[in-house]
Amino acid sequence: MATDKAYKLVALQEGVSNSQAKSMIDRGLVYVGNKKVMIARGDLDEKTEFIVQKIEKVKPIFENDDLIVVDKPAFVNSDEIERQFKGAQLLHRLDRETSGVLMLVKNEEFREKAIEEFKKDRVYKEYIAWIEGILSEPIDIDKPILTQKKNNKAFSNVSGKGKPARTEVFPDIVSAKKTKVKCIIHHGRTHQIRTHLRYIDHPIVGDEQYGGRRAKRVMLHAYKVRLLGMEFIAPEPKSFVNFE
Repeated sequence: MATDKAYKLVALQEGVSNSQAKSMIDRGLVYVGNKKVMIARGDLDEKTEFIVQKIEKVKPIFENDDLIVVDKPAFVNSDEIERQFKGAQLLHRLDRETSGVLMLVKNEEFREKAIEEFKKDRVYKEYIAWIEGILSEPIDIDKPILTQKKNNKAFSNVSGKGKPARTEVFPDIVSAKKTKVKCIIHHGRTHQIRTHLRYIDHPIVGDEQYGGRRAKRVMLHAYKVRLLGMEFIAPEPKSFVNFE
């Protein structure tokens, strides 16, 4: 059986450069059947047929002299979006596989005002997630979170040494041992929802880092944000509405 590196085979199949193919694999976009290709330099049969998920476009939600708000697709880093908007600066970040409302600011005066709102926990942040298991009652998780970085990768834990963090979780739909929930977060620590949901033994579907089963993506979407009297909504992705 003739083999070659996975990224070279993807490059051939998709008609892209080796570096583009490697990036597709690193982002988690490449599958063989329903198994994600995890290692770009791994050897695979030359006859392997790949399924490559397409990244959706960044959709604008709102813009004025102070602010640009977009609906971030999954599999795109927040920093990449910042580079698309010259002169605008990220006000906050979403994890790579998290989609939804992302805000960028255009001037320092507004940035300082907005950051003050975040610090005082006056920004309303509502997320939608699909979680493992059946959650039948709302739960309020008020547990401090400690974040550590290893090999440039953040990992958070509930810890008495951490910073205050509170997540309100409301069940919405139950389907085949999974529950769709609404999460309202206070404080906004790194990986807060992911960490808190793992803490109550209901990790997010697709969030392998925090104990969820493998899926096409981490099933977490930033649905609604209210800041300084303005409200921004990113509609649920189709994959959330039709998820079973």
